[in-house]
Amino acid sequence: MALSVVDLYVKVLPKTNCKECGYPTCLAFAGMVVSEKYPLKNCPHIALEILKPAQKELEQQYKEGKWLKKDMAKEALEWAKQRVVSMQLKDIASRIGAKVTTVDDMDQITLPCFNKILLITKDSVRDASGNELTRNEQTFVYIHMAQGGSSHPAGKMKSFKEFPNTVSKIVSMEKNVEIPLKKAFASHRTELKQACENSGGEDITAQYESCDLAFRFTAFPKIPVILLFRDEEDGFEADIKLLFDETIIEHLDIESIMFLSEHLCQMLLGNT
Repeated sequence: MALSVVDLYVKVLPKTNCKECGYPTCLAFAGMVVSEKYPLKNCPHIALEILKPAQKELEQQYKEGKWLKKDMAKEALEWAKQRVVSMQLKDIASRIGAKVTTVDDMDQITLPCFNKILLITKDSVRDASGNELTRNEQTFVYIHMAQGGSSHPAGKMKSFKEFPNTVSKIVSMEKNVEIPLKKAFASHRTELKQACENSGGEDITAQYESCDLAFRFTAFPKIPVILLFRDEEDGFEADIKLLFDETIIEHLDIESIMFLSEHLCQMLLGNT
């Protein structure tokens, strides 16, 4: 019989809340054992004749995945990979503006991404140095590959809130992207310019007379992003916005556009 958190607490643990296991209560300890495989033996007050069968039961339910805390990042990556597994790399590359190269008899997509070159197979995404990207970064890339878009940029740039189904994400865009950038670069225009250049941005300030700085980034070959910055002046606080080509929703879903924006923000903050 599988052991739920309550079962483990009632039937196995001493219910003394002694804290010797490292947790404040026996119930909290039970939750970690059941959902995150925390060692049951870390409770020093379980008799051996109770510990052994309980551990055996736990091992079985771990194998079955019962009550285990889900690794959401891992599941998202596997889901994204499955979306591209049946596609031909040459077809994907042609659609998203990438190239297919062959290394050690294995085809891979070579894809520019901001100031990096990504090397992509159906199993992993690595940078030019061979370092594997994080799960979230890989998920982002695979979603772009699978999204199905093929349009070239139309040249019509829009703010995030102008796209459909972004209402629930506007606050996140402000909190996680715009506000951190404004705090970091208000009255530090030179530092922002340097950060943009270090992140692969192209200075297009001359095209935006009302802005103090404007930079164009190529997130992917068919996904341009423009950053507009107005510095604080005469009692007005600094303002910073990202603009996206109207075709971006063919290439990325809304969650991925948010990830792109947050990724660019972190790049700029890290390149000061």
